[in-house]
Amino acid sequence: MRLAYITAGAAGMYCGTCIHDNTLATALKRRGIDVALIPTYTPLRTDEEDVSLDRVFYGGINVFLQQKWSFFRHTPRTLDRLLDSPRLLNSLARFSASTSAQDLGSLTVSVLKGEQGHQQKELSRLVSWLRDDFKPDIVQLTNAMFAGMGRQLKDELGVPVLCGLQGEDIFLEQLIEPYRTQAQDTLRQRAPDIDAFIAPCTYYRDYMAEYMQVADEKIHVVPLGLNLAEHGVTTPATGGNTKKIGYLARICPEKGFHLLVDAFRLLKERTDLGPLRLETAGYLGPRDKAYFQEQIKKIAECGLEDSFTYHGEVDRQEKIKFLSGLHVFSMPTTYAEPKGLSILESLANGTPVVQPDHGTFPEMLATTGGGLLFEPHSAEDLADNIARLLRDERLRQQLGQTGRKAVHSDFHDDATATKTLAVYKQYAGAS
Repeated sequence: MRLAYITAGAAGMYCGTCIHDNTLATALKRRGIDVALIPTYTPLRTDEEDVSLDRVFYGGINVFLQQKWSFFRHTPRTLDRLLDSPRLLNSLARFSASTSAQDLGSLTVSVLKGEQGHQQKELSRLVSWLRDDFKPDIVQLTNAMFAGMGRQLKDELGVPVLCGLQGEDIFLEQLIEPYRTQAQDTLRQRAPDIDAFIAPCTYYRDYMAEYMQVADEKIHVVPLGLNLAEHGVTTPATGGNTKKIGYLARICPEKGFHLLVDAFRLLKERTDLGPLRLETAGYLGPRDKAYFQEQIKKIAECGLEDSFTYHGEVDRQEKIKFLSGLHVFSMPTTYAEPKGLSILESLANGTPVVQPDHGTFPEMLATTGGGLLFEPHSAEDLADNIARLLRDERLRQQLGQTGRKAVHSDFHDDATATKTLAVYKQYAGAS
């Protein structure tokens, strides 16, 4: 089977979706699948061996310029190639900080329109390369933001087109009007062009079936899986005088960093818990620096600067060491998270988690047995549940060990590849 897997770069930051796509492509390759992992917007950045192509389609700068000015919709490939240089494309994190909400909304709608959008030149270039050079048996789109590609891909390639679901609604709901409504309407118009969707959990399958107005049967559930090499090798933190509470995610309001800061301030008032530290890591983008400084200010006002560390963005080795050294982990998202890759990573290293009772987390913790749920948006309930684990070392170790065993048994990359390949075979009819 020849699989064209169209993924999306994240402008030089470590991105859970990029890591997931790269991990899955690697596992499928081990099974003898001829996979072309095709970056769009920017090159990938993953904390594992990068198996993606060394070229980028839908280059982010070209896509933006084609949206803004009609001249760039007809420029020769020689100019487009200059604008698709990796150095330029990886600078988009800084560039995007100055992009207006209106530009972002109109661009999103245009890409969703596929061959009817302003990026038609980019789509035709991608389709031509697939048709003439790679000749896939099946195409996988990383997320529904690319659903607009489906019609032209099927018309010109004559192969099934599948699409992942990875939190698109969260982005679309943040668009300003009229683009939010236009984007959802366009997605609903384009969803029938996709043969099947793949969701990471049943919660998101059900939610997106209604959001896109497609039948539940068209959405297959394939849980996330990790490359578990080196995960869980180090003995997790137990006992000790100072207890460490950890956060690993993008530093932003949606991931709930402020909730954990507020919970930490409450926990420090509980003298029976002993010394505590808040250890945090993750990408901090230009848009969220003011938000981060607000949280630092709250910590400083309570005199807790010496109990807090921000480690910045961490690579794979640093991430595993970071997670293994924690007593409790939390990523208290304010939205209903559909994935939660960092939760699986924490559990893979034997560190129990405390997560909000929404999105994928109830399902994930019911399956892994690796943590506790708290009332969403409540710093008080988050603090109470963290305190429960810090006080009860036996329960903390039990949850960590149970979660570790479950992840190493059922949430590895080979399991995800097996289930994904089974879905592909339903549509491609290949072995």
